[in-house]
Amino acid sequence: MNNTMNFLASLLHLADPTLPIGGYTHSNGLETYVQKRIVHNVETAREFVKNMLTFNLKYNDGSFVKLAYEAAQVENLQTILDLDQECNALKCPREIRQASQKLGLRLIKIFKRYRHLSFMDSYEASVKRREASSHYSIVFGIYACLLEIPLYEALFGFYYTSASGMITNAVKLVPLGQLDGQDVLFNLYPVIERTALETIHLEREYVGLCNTSFDIRCMQHERLYSRLYMS
Repeated sequence: MNNTMNFLASLLHLADPTLPIGGYTHSNGLETYVQKRIVHNVETAREFVKNMLTFNLKYNDGSFVKLAYEAAQVENLQTILDLDQECNALKCPREIRQASQKLGLRLIKIFKRYRHLSFMDSYEASVKRREASSHYSIVFGIYACLLEIPLYEALFGFYYTSASGMITNAVKLVPLGQLDGQDVLFNLYPVIERTALETIHLEREYVGLCNTSFDIRCMQHERLYSRLYMS
């Protein structure tokens, strides 16, 4: 297998929306938006996903993917640990914070079975010593670097799998037709491309930009009368 196919296979595997890490059990607050009728049709579902990508993930998890990737390039474990703690502090809703930690830990468990990477071993040891919390975006960024996936492609894959997961949840929750969901995903291609590029050039001071409404809806999810998802 040539180098191009090596990186492509790694990207498709790492960003696979069906990867068995438990992502399908989390709606990331979407269930609250649906029950409050804020998201109730194709147009509002598309708006939700678009806003999540451009106003939340770009400044938070997407940026942590990029920063972790760059730290892994120079094998700077201390920077990784600092980023992990910063990411942890920014996730105010308990469900979202715990979900991120579990997804990251499961991602490590999958890939370490097939790829022995000494830098990831050092990070996992830090997690076991409770010096880090194994946040999904941090783990994704480290693996993207160590698997030699180019940064833009890694970010595109991260945003694609995030959008795909939200759309799948919207299809179930609103509900939408399966083709409606695919229409939303096709229409978001330019948004995903632009957001990946903007993340690469985002100034460091904007990382962690607050998204109050999203945090509130995630906190409200913990107290919904009935729910299908864990977050």
